[in-house]
Amino acid sequence: MITNLVLDHTKHSLQQLPRRLLTLISILAAALLIPGLAMASEGASHDFTNHWVGITCVIIFVVAYALVIGEEALHLRKSKPVIIAAGLIWGFVAFAYMSIGDTHTAGQAVRHNLLEFAELFLFLLAAMTFINTMEERGVFDVLRVWLVSQGFSLRTIFWMTGALAFVISPIADNLTTALLMATVAMAVGGKNTAFVMVACINIVVAANAGGAFSPFGDITTLMVWQKGIIPFQGFFVLFLPSLVNWLIPAVIMSFSVPKEQPDAVTEVAELRHGAWFVVGLFIVTIAMAVSAHNFLHMPPVLGMMTGLGLLKLFGYYLKKRSYGADVAGLSHAEHFPDPAENNLGEHEIELDGAHQTIADASEREHYNIFKALERAEWDTLMFFYGIILCVGGLGSLGYLALGSELMYGDLGATNANILVGVLSALVDNIPVMFAVLSMSPDMSHGQWLLVTLTAGVGGSLLSIGSAAGVAVMGQARGIYTFFGHMKWSWAIGLGYAASIWVHFLVNADAF
Repeated sequence: MITNLVLDHTKHSLQQLPRRLLTLISILAAALLIPGLAMASEGASHDFTNHWVGITCVIIFVVAYALVIGEEALHLRKSKPVIIAAGLIWGFVAFAYMSIGDTHTAGQAVRHNLLEFAELFLFLLAAMTFINTMEERGVFDVLRVWLVSQGFSLRTIFWMTGALAFVISPIADNLTTALLMATVAMAVGGKNTAFVMVACINIVVAANAGGAFSPFGDITTLMVWQKGIIPFQGFFVLFLPSLVNWLIPAVIMSFSVPKEQPDAVTEVAELRHGAWFVVGLFIVTIAMAVSAHNFLHMPPVLGMMTGLGLLKLFGYYLKKRSYGADVAGLSHAEHFPDPAENNLGEHEIELDGAHQTIADASEREHYNIFKALERAEWDTLMFFYGIILCVGGLGSLGYLALGSELMYGDLGATNANILVGVLSALVDNIPVMFAVLSMSPDMSHGQWLLVTLTAGVGGSLLSIGSAAGVAVMGQARGIYTFFGHMKWSWAIGLGYAASIWVHFLVNADAF
């Protein structure tokens, strides 16, 4: 199916793909393997790819990324090696440019990369804080408990968790959504590991597919939007291809899910004060980010940070409210002597009530905006810093231009963009997509939509191909495994091919 599709939409034949693929793999470590973010080194004009400095920088990056890949085995946070590599690479870049008498280009390029990181960092920090606040206010717990306690059959839970993952991930991001729905599947499935395995695969595929048609659904789509390549509303034309990408493997896998009724699970969860207000404020914040970008032509991060400020103000209200209740409880308790020295008698019940008031106040005061900030994925944010700087440095040495020429010059846009999805499963969709953004190839709007789709859903082919898959592997350790996921890769591959075909069919005018 993919072969016919490619032959219809590209000037290059797939018969030459093996030879060109070998050429591409030879520079993979220098370009595609680079988990760089969208920050082309626009000022770079010199080619150091054959210089000893360039080769040294590639070796530094490959070693650093090898340590990133071995994070689980080494118990080494992925941010550490890339941050060090970034500093070393830019030191060599500065030396290379100084050796030809240029003392300005390297400094300008690194400042450009730092600006790119600052926008991404603040945007993600605001979004993560909102998600953490909604979690702390019990929004996700209430949804999970409701699903678990309804007494649905395993097959119904399979479809509901998949559908909810597809619907929620465009708003809450695919990683958070996958973890939430995987918790539901594990709670319902219990000791039925076969069901939990298939349900987790379905959830990962659905979350990645849902995230592919929204700027907020995945880091890759967020960067495409922030780069200004696709407008906010432009992502929604990928809804149907994304839906097909999830539905085809879901239908196939559903036949392996029994219709049996799981054991009833009883659990109670309640929304805490202000939960719905936070949800509404998050929606308003997204609207502000979109408006800042579309109408004011300002970076979306401006709207996100304004929303974060409003959330901080709401946190102040919660703290004042808790403080008032706490003071009332303490004042009430002060009227009673120490129970260890005196018999309270008729006052016991009243004192217990005062203690309960204090406990309730303490519980409410648990919300602290800086605690929510503290729980952000700091390792991930610092990883992005290292990656942005690494890719920027290698781009300044000429490697991204080389990669762009080999991929999009030799293979053609369609072949290259389909290959991006496959590489996303092997390397992780974030690095591959951001390397493409850094290359900034000259493509039609339809091709940019295609690479956004393939990078978003291609990571589902393997469990290690997306952040959602890796996270669920950790959550359902020993149940949702690499080889268990690979067992269904053929079905996911059918969905991948079908989604590309549907994209060419429904978005033909964009090419």
